[in-house]
Amino acid sequence: MEIIVELLFQILGFVLRILGEFILQMIFEALGELAVHSVREPFRRPKPIHPALAAIGYAIFGAIAGAISVWLVPHLYLETQTVRIANLVVTPIAAGGVMAAIGAWRRRREKEVIRLETFAYGYCFALAMAIVRFVWGS
Repeated sequence: MEIIVELLFQILGFVLRILGEFILQMIFEALGELAVHSVREPFRRPKPIHPALAAIGYAIFGAIAGAISVWLVPHLYLETQTVRIANLVVTPIAAGGVMAAIGAWRRRREKEVIRLETFAYGYCFALAMAIVRFVWGS
């Protein structure tokens, strides 16, 4: 019985660590989204920026967010290399999905949608952040 309880605690701990990394990324994406919505008007362009340049820009912002998050939360919640690699794959996909859902929600309410509120750009931001946390996190 003790083995089962310990196994359940290990599984719960694993899930909570992954969830913690996901929540951390979502907080930074939400801050990025808020910043873009807040300062968008002065930087409006007559012709939209090329999608590849926008993706590079969001990846740079994600890397900066990753560096800030490593500074604020220096120790990763994930200890083993296997779990850290799994997090590197799973968390950006989940974050991209959440950003796409936010974009769909804003579209239904006929509000302006930014590129970060799509799967691809949300994924770029989250992947860059996750890579920085993976490389620099201890």
